[in-house]
Amino acid sequence: MSERKSRFTSLSGLDIERCYGPDHLKGWSAEQDLGQPGAFPYTRGCYPSMYRSRLWTMRQFAGFGSADDTNTRFKYLLDHGQTGLSVAFDLPTLMGLDSDDALARGEVGYCGVAVSSLADMERLFDGIPLDQVTTSMTINGPAAVLFAMYLAVAEKRGIPFDRLGGTIQNDILKEYIAQKEWLFPPEPHLALIVDSIAYCAAHVPKWHPISISGYHIREAGSTAIQELAFTLYNGLTYVEAAVKAGLEVDAFAPQLSFFFNVHNDFFEEIAKFRAARRLWAREMERRYHPRNPRSLQLRCHAQTAGCALTAQQPMNNVVRTTLQALAAVLGGTQSLHTNSMDETLALPTEEAVKLALRTQQIIAAESETVNSVDPLGGSYFVESLTNRLEEGALELFRKLDGLGGMVSAIERGFPQREILDASQRYQREIERQERSIVGVTEHREEDVRSIPILKIGPEVEQEQVARLSDLRKSRDPFKMAGSLEELQEMAACHQNLIPPLIEAVKAKATLGEICAALKEVYGTYREPVVL
Repeated sequence: MSERKSRFTSLSGLDIERCYGPDHLKGWSAEQDLGQPGAFPYTRGCYPSMYRSRLWTMRQFAGFGSADDTNTRFKYLLDHGQTGLSVAFDLPTLMGLDSDDALARGEVGYCGVAVSSLADMERLFDGIPLDQVTTSMTINGPAAVLFAMYLAVAEKRGIPFDRLGGTIQNDILKEYIAQKEWLFPPEPHLALIVDSIAYCAAHVPKWHPISISGYHIREAGSTAIQELAFTLYNGLTYVEAAVKAGLEVDAFAPQLSFFFNVHNDFFEEIAKFRAARRLWAREMERRYHPRNPRSLQLRCHAQTAGCALTAQQPMNNVVRTTLQALAAVLGGTQSLHTNSMDETLALPTEEAVKLALRTQQIIAAESETVNSVDPLGGSYFVESLTNRLEEGALELFRKLDGLGGMVSAIERGFPQREILDASQRYQREIERQERSIVGVTEHREEDVRSIPILKIGPEVEQEQVARLSDLRKSRDPFKMAGSLEELQEMAACHQNLIPPLIEAVKAKATLGEICAALKEVYGTYREPVVL
């Protein structure tokens, strides 16, 4: 019987055979390549009993408008069973700008919450017990400043830092590669990240000072192989920077975390998580020989693919998100965010975000997929895919090594060009109808039904500007200026900047003022042209 297509491939372009058997696993060893859950090389999961002991953290990314608006959404989500908070910041905050900056006009509160000062951070977490929830903050360029604000809030409430749990994304390399939200050149940014890693190792042991992120690499158009390779190589770059700064690998490696996208190719995504754990364990063992097994374990958060959602027939996005979430669970994630069906149109409504959360809860409570650890382990198809993803990532590792490492590769535009080529190839496949998108390329409907969407009004920006004006009038200008001068002096002397950042935000220096002061020391960065 003739087949529907002459060639079947994964989204990464890997050829997919009609059926898989032992011949596809020649040289594969169940003992060396699969192992047991919670044991090297961790292909089957970081922990022996995985979800039989503890479910993944259900974390819905949330942030919009003012700190008060987002605080209300946080409490709504916690009341409906969310087990961890995840903060989305608006574009000015992500770029280290205050809400009253001329460049922030028209963007305040639109794609996330506006946070320009310690006062904003206090309102954001008002009434939320920071020592009883874990908080993830998705911010990179000014991450150290926002982290300092969070620590200052905890200090003001009398909460010891060793009781704080959570993550700050703080992954600047993927910004140069994919998302483009940086403040300084690579070297000082790396130094700031190492400062965060060192400070957490000494004072905030339950905090993940960096979430090495493949999510935005995939959103920019990469394949699963490129996401895997560039993310893990970025992670190794951070480890190397910390070791060169004098940190023992076992002092900080257990606090590292990762963040992956979950796209539409169900089995390839499951294989990606398995390959990521195995490759990270093997590379960390080979390069650094840690004594603590936790230094070899890749723990990760996952988020369903925003780039896979469609504005057409948005209800279809519920199905896409469900399949992606199930892939993340079968792949063994430690934390999960499920996108809402309306996120291609606007920030999610309360009803949409509740349905996204219920998706995770139904998988956990009703699907019975959590009863066995790595239930697809040993599948000829899944093990073959896991091997091929690892091999593809190692091939890119070798190219990056040949270019002198990730920073050098970024400055030469290598990962950017690789992702550009992959995204263009995927778009051509859609245009040639080699890949289908339901509701877009097929099964289209002329009668478009609208759904309720969340709208952010101009009053958010007006209120933020007014608050900043009041803040500047109320503070001691000499104390604030002195805190910035001390920060600059310590930056110039390559001292750890987390303590002076905490003092600066307590002196009511704003996010924009702090970032501007650091730019005077570090300079700015211009990316290479890759087109």
